Amino acid sequence: MTLTKIEQAMVTLKENGFKHTKKREMMLSYLAKRNRYIAAKEIHHYLDDAFPGVSYDTIYRNLHDFAELGLLEETDLNGEMKFRFHCCQDGQHHHHHFICTVCGKTKELDLCPMDYFAEQLPGCVIEGHRFEILGRCEDCQ
Repeated sequence: MTLTKIEQAMVTLKENGFKHTKKREMMLSYLAKRNRYIAAKEIHHYLDDAFPGVSYDTIYRNLHDFAELGLLEETDLNGEMKFRFHCCQDGQHHHHHFICTVCGKTKELDLCPMDYFAEQLPGCVIEGHRFEILGRCEDCQ
């Protein structure tokens, strides 16, 4: 049986001591469907319709927990943390993103510049990296 990305994420949460709640499931589903970087306030607005009075702090804390578990990617756009559902949960497809600074839409970039940088750092061990190109997508120009 193949689990959906949301089901897999909920299993990961449970394995890490988090309860399965409808709010968490809705947060992950919303992020997965939008496939772009989203601010916590947008998710708060969405959840407030289904759960009036839901705490913004709870949503923000959950987003950070999800990111720490590798379920979400996070970035700082225009001074605000934004989150998106991790596009490769299995970690097998290494790539980077172009991110629209207006709407948060992302596009995958298969080219990784790390080979060039590794050549420039002899004797150093690179333990990780992050590469993002920021700009305006074709719809936001």
